Amino acid sequence: MIKTTYLIAAGSLLAFTSPAMAQSYGDDNAFTGFRLEALAGFDSSKAGSEADDDFDEDNDQSIEGLVYGAAVGYDYDAGGVVLGVEAELTDSTAETDVNDNGDFEGFGLGDVETGRDIYVGARIGALVSPQAMIYAKGGYTNARFDIESSFDGENFNNSVDTDGYRVGAGAEYAFGRNTFAKIEYRYSNYSDAELDFDDPDIDDVDLGEIDLDRHQVMAGVGFRF
Repeated sequence: MIKTTYLIAAGSLLAFTSPAMAQSYGDDNAFTGFRLEALAGFDSSKAGSEADDDFDEDNDQSIEGLVYGAAVGYDYDAGGVVLGVEAELTDSTAETDVNDNGDFEGFGLGDVETGRDIYVGARIGALVSPQAMIYAKGGYTNARFDIESSFDGENFNNSVDTDGYRVGAGAEYAFGRNTFAKIEYRYSNYSDAELDFDDPDIDDVDLGEIDLDRHQVMAGVGFRF
């Protein structure tokens, strides 16, 4: 379902690159320079194969929500091949809940809500017209999952910090020298986790290896300097 949505949207975006709309920007390359963009899309975190519940088919062990945030980056058109670096900060509305059957839909981290996600990586693209590019990306991601708990009338805001990698692919369309839109699918896997306490006097706890998959379909609009 996620991959089908991505392919349909990417195809719609590339449809704008028809010869009737193609134009040359001369020396002002549409895919070179610093960029700033706003992002939003679908977010799904799911227990990986090592943590998934294979005995209960009604327990999908996943959480879904809206992901939103911003990114900055720099691209350079090296003659039809675009090389870029980027950094991103997002948040998400996804959180654990109880399904219609009364089962707790956990996914390996307990009762949490998705917090901020930091991503740093690179991408490489190929121009399919002066206005359109397809690209692949990859890099490091650190996601936080917030735990809200209470004891003896006092609230505690602890969190689980997770480290992993991200890969993805997408398509970007330039409306002009300075504005663009894009859509992409990306997959993240988190394999290390640490429990961080709100109380600075309590040492963080290494949770060891985990297995958490994350799928996202993102749309973005931005400005290139």
